[in-house]
Formats: sequence, C-alpha cells, structure tokens
Amino acid sequence: MSRRPHGHSGRIRPSLRLAAATAACGALLAVTVQPAQAGADRNPPPGAALHQELRELVERPDGPPGVIAVLRDGDRAEVYRAGVADVRSGRPPRATDHMRIASVAKAFSGAVALVLVDRGRLRLDDTIGEVLPGQPEAWHDVTLRQLLNHTSGLPDYSSSQGFIDIISEDPRHRFDSRRLLDFVADEDLGFPPGSRYAYSNSDNIAVALMAEAATGRRYETLLRELVYEPLGLRATSLPQGYRLPTPFLHGYQIDPDEGPVDVSEAVGASGAWASGGIVSTPKDLTAFIRGYAGGALVSERTRRQQFRFIPGALSQPPGPGRTEAGLAIFRYTTRCGTVYGHTGNTAGYTQLVAATADGRRSLTFSITTQTSLTINPDLLEQVREVQEDFVCALLRK
Repeated sequence: MSRRPHGHSGRIRPSLRLAAATAACGALLAVTVQPAQAGADRNPPPGAALHQELRELVERPDGPPGVIAVLRDGDRAEVYRAGVADVRSGRPPRATDHMRIASVAKAFSGAVALVLVDRGRLRLDDTIGEVLPGQPEAWHDVTLRQLLNHTSGLPDYSSSQGFIDIISEDPRHRFDSRRLLDFVADEDLGFPPGSRYAYSNSDNIAVALMAEAATGRRYETLLRELVYEPLGLRATSLPQGYRLPTPFLHGYQIDPDEGPVDVSEAVGASGAWASGGIVSTPKDLTAFIRGYAGGALVSERTRRQQFRFIPGALSQPPGPGRTEAGLAIFRYTTRCGTVYGHTGNTAGYTQLVAATADGRRSLTFSITTQTSLTINPDLLEQVREVQEDFVCALLRK
C-alpha cells in the first residue's frame, strides 16, 4: 500500500488544530462497550498469524502507518511490527523508539501516589481539602482513592471551553501544568464523590499535586526517584515542550485527501502533564508494566487496595475484552484470561500496556494514529480484536 509522505512543518495546519482540540487530553464519553467479538472457542493465533493481523491494520486506508507489539515472558521477548516508524525514511518501528504514551501516563501518576501511600506519606482516604486546601471548597471532600479510580466527580479541565480555545489556537502553547485545574475551578463536582465512575483527566492532575504537596518535591523528581530508577526506565521522561527525543515513532493523523499527516510534534506536552504527557519507548513500557502490574513497587497491603475493581468502568480508549477499573490500573478480562494495565490515545498514537498479576508476562501494543470511541471507532474495534489475540498468544505461552 502506498502512502504519500508528509512531514511536520512549522505552520500548524487546520487539521492539526482539530487534532489538538480533540486529542491533547480530549473529553471522553462514558458509554458501554462490549468485549471484542473474536469468538470464545478461537485458538490463540501463531506468530505468523499475528504478523498478518498487524499488516492488515496498516493496510487499511484509515489505518496507522506503523504498529509495534512486544510480548515478553520472563527473559524472553518477541517483537512484532508492521509498516514504518516514519513514512519519509521507511524504516521499521523499533522497541527503542520514543513515543507519546498518552493516558498510560495515568498509571505512572498512580504508581507515584501508591508508593507514597505505601510509605505513609499519603493515605488513600486523604482528601483534597486536607492536602490541597487552596483548591475549590466544593472539591474538598474528594479522596485520593476516588481520584485514582475516577469516581471523584471532578470536572474535566480538558473539555473546558477555555482550554480548548487555547490549544485550538496554538497547539504548542506552554501551559503552567500545575494550574490546569484553574480552567474548571469555578465548577462544582459532576456528582457526589464515590457515587459513580467517570473518567476525567483532572483526576491525575490532582493526584500529582497531592504527591507534590505531601513531599515538597516536584512531580518530575518523584517520577524519577519512585518509578524510573527502581524499574530501570532509561528512556522515559515528562517533557513540557512539543519536541520528541530521537529516534521516535512518528505519529500521524490520517487525512483522506493528503494521506498521513505527521502530528508527532504538533502538540505540546504541558497541557497533558500527569494525565498524559509522558514520553517513553516500547522497551521501557514493557519494564514499567511488568513492575507496576506485578507489584514490584508497593506492598501486598497496598496492592490489595489497588486491585479492588469497578465493573464496567472503561479505560480510554477501551482495551481488549471486558474492562474494570482499579486504582490507576484496569483489569482486562479476555476470552483467554486476565491481564492488568492501561490504555491511552492522543494525536498520532494509541497505546495499550498490560501484564499478568505476577508481572512475568506482558504486552505493549502501539499504533501510530489516534483511535477512540469518537475518533474512528471502526478502527478501534479491529485494534481491540487484534489486542485480544495478542493477549491470548501471551497467556498461551
């Protein structure tokens, strides 16, 4: 399949403004999604079939230019890829390519918070009013637990008109990440805290602010000391600007007329921060999810709290199979078994990281275009089916 190569230019196209408005941390819908219908009696596909499924994704007219999946079982890793990392050079995706991990960053803020809970610096029942008294009084009863499992009721700053106007006009605008909640500071809670589930990007901004308040240290420092270093993550960072470290997996918006438009560096990271601004690689994400889902960072006591799940609560975008939400982690129950992890999507990228509860087996799955329930749901359905086949291949081994 031929694609016309389009690199990023200094001028932001109208299509990139739309991508920024809908993807930087965009508003998300709470809807019911059925597990991918792959067939309960279908056998896990062999390696050649998995490669073919990835090729079919990139060969769709609206499909991603590139896809890479890493299966790991103990010390043994298998890398599956199709398409290209960059339509200009035509080189294949690599596990050491940088990329935007979108809402998978929420698992990182969850990791920071849960380590602090484990060390007695925070409690899951600590409230915004106790830790962040400067935040709106209407939010003061919200607990850290409710922020981590998206039952807080906090209004989503990324769907506020003020935020959308700014990022639509200038997708690379440099926000003060610690003031993002100011966009919704005059709004009440959407519902009484703990009464229902509603995914909100504001939750993880508040989590990071609570971590800073409890320790007197910057969130970026906490990430390095509590997550990156213990898990050996050497290519993971939380930037403020729009540049990506090289080499990187280029992300694209698929334009019906122009072909793939490179949006890798179209949007700055400061407007996502702890809710979606982290940059990493498939190799680092593999190490992260093995440690995070496998309990390497916290005690069993804290992990038992993390693994209390809300049925039917979706990650965004939905992952493979049936989804339930824990504390900054989701349980994906597929036809072949259960894995734990997180998904994410932003301009140019859709992500899944997942692992077994012992952390021994893991999957990272990255495509280089955005898809969600509102952005190309047909592609998302196929992606979820392929993800489930990869989970089955992982659990079969």
